[in-house]
Amino acid sequence: MSKMVTIYGGSGFVGRYIARRMASEGWRVRVAVRRPNEAMYVKTYGVVGQVEPILCNIRDDASVAMAMKGADVVVNCVGVLNELSKNTFDAVQVDGAERVARLAAAEGIERLVHVSAIGADAESDSEYARTKAQGEAAVLGHMPNAMILRPSVIFGTEDQFFNRFAGMTRFGPFLPLVGAETKFQPVFVDDVAKAAVTGALGGANGGVYELGGPEVASFRELMQVMLGVIHRRRAILGVPMFVARIMAGVLDIAKFASFQLFPNNILTRDQVRNLGRDNVVAEGAKGFGDLGIEPATMESVLPDYLWKFRPSGQYDAIKDSAKNLRT
Repeated sequence: MSKMVTIYGGSGFVGRYIARRMASEGWRVRVAVRRPNEAMYVKTYGVVGQVEPILCNIRDDASVAMAMKGADVVVNCVGVLNELSKNTFDAVQVDGAERVARLAAAEGIERLVHVSAIGADAESDSEYARTKAQGEAAVLGHMPNAMILRPSVIFGTEDQFFNRFAGMTRFGPFLPLVGAETKFQPVFVDDVAKAAVTGALGGANGGVYELGGPEVASFRELMQVMLGVIHRRRAILGVPMFVARIMAGVLDIAKFASFQLFPNNILTRDQVRNLGRDNVVAEGAKGFGDLGIEPATMESVLPDYLWKFRPSGQYDAIKDSAKNLRT
């Protein structure tokens, strides 16, 4: 019988790419998610019955243990960028990560891959960064040989980075940015999946791997690249950090006052803190080179999915070409 992997958050942005690659390796894939009925598309990643979404709440011991029953390898992709209801940073990124590792160790599972983030720091004033670091420590406390992946900002067809800002260009001549000069090292989602699968298959030692693409650029420079891809001209406005803190504070208060009916998916105070720090691979850190992976460039990927934001969408190149025709 083929081996089985349980992927917590396997229907999410990164998880679905890992699920697809594990299925192509011939593994049975169990995708543990809160809403399996909304994750039925993962079934198409393999042959009939090879990939199955199942119900799991990472905040519950019994649910997590049931999801990994009989698994040979576990991958945890669950994380939150913004707290909502009971899914707080501590509940998901610390307690949830610890729960997966503790129960995997008790189950006798040999390999665990945990997806964290560059910037994880137990001393950070950002709750997101602090809990990422505490989650890593909890994982390694139970499974010292676990692989920890720390990607920079991730891009790809379903991303919430380039897609979000490309969408904003449709509504006016200006593109406001918080932390315009902050450095990032964008990494293609499928390259992160390759790294996770390498660890899941036992092709790399455990430890922390920081994953960044071949280009390091400021937030402003990344948006200039995006504008070039979508053939739009917009004035990029750097929002001063003190203004951003005020804006985020108002939005956070509105979220609290509305009893989270207004979830604040725009800008939080914690996000402002993170946007004030560079998000690049640390010097001397293990990374793609240690895994034998050559990461993709933005230029080779962005046009494949950002074309829909061009003024004429898929017909933009044709219209530009038509302008050159002689009458």
